[in-house]
Amino acid sequence: MELIFIGMVYETIIIIITGILLILILKKYFEKKHQLTFLLFLIFLNWFIAIIFSWLSKVLVLYSGIDWLEDSTLPDPGTLQSFFLLRITDFRISFVFVTIAILLSYILEVNIFEKGYTIKKYFAFPFAIFTGFYSFFVYVRNFLLLDVLAFLFVAIYMLIIYLSFASRSFQSYRATREAYYKKAFLSLAVMSICFVLVFIMFLIDRILIFLGSPGFTIFYFLAWSFAVLGILGAYLGYIKPKSK
Repeated sequence: MELIFIGMVYETIIIIITGILLILILKKYFEKKHQLTFLLFLIFLNWFIAIIFSWLSKVLVLYSGIDWLEDSTLPDPGTLQSFFLLRITDFRISFVFVTIAILLSYILEVNIFEKGYTIKKYFAFPFAIFTGFYSFFVYVRNFLLLDVLAFLFVAIYMLIIYLSFASRSFQSYRATREAYYKKAFLSLAVMSICFVLVFIMFLIDRILIFLGSPGFTIFYFLAWSFAVLGILGAYLGYIKPKSK
């Protein structure tokens, strides 16, 4: 329980920092009414909500007083309440919001680099629907394989979308000579890489747990740190300069 409390405190700090950045981004949007800034805000908002549900999972385990949440060996009552609470504590709802953020990132990529949607849309949209549906509905308590698959589907979707986004941002960064655009493209590339690193860090943390670690390794704390760095990088390099 002590490790869960430490994780909760850490995520509280992450939520405060991310919340401040979201307010600053929304302020920039209202100043300039730039469509891409609003799209970035929606992406970061979904990441923010995912972090909140991750934090809420720890709060519920520590303070809800519900015995079957605190002890996973106890059967749940099979109520509508338990349906949602278990999906919060097992991070399934966080996965749903991360999936939405990835889909919005694909839409942002299209708006920046394409004149319209390409054949890639036949993967991006259906896989988002599949991953979100699986994360929320395909769930059996303490069935590890289903949880691993949920994590895997989100990770695959993230790698395909964000690595493509990062690659195209780097290419544009190298192709342009204007300092303003170079900074903007570089910040989007950094954002994409940071978001990929979020799930890589969580994956390493999960592997270490399977190998006997009690959890909440340094990789867990690095994961949400990369999420903040991704948002901060995009704000400083792409959004904030819009005010100039």
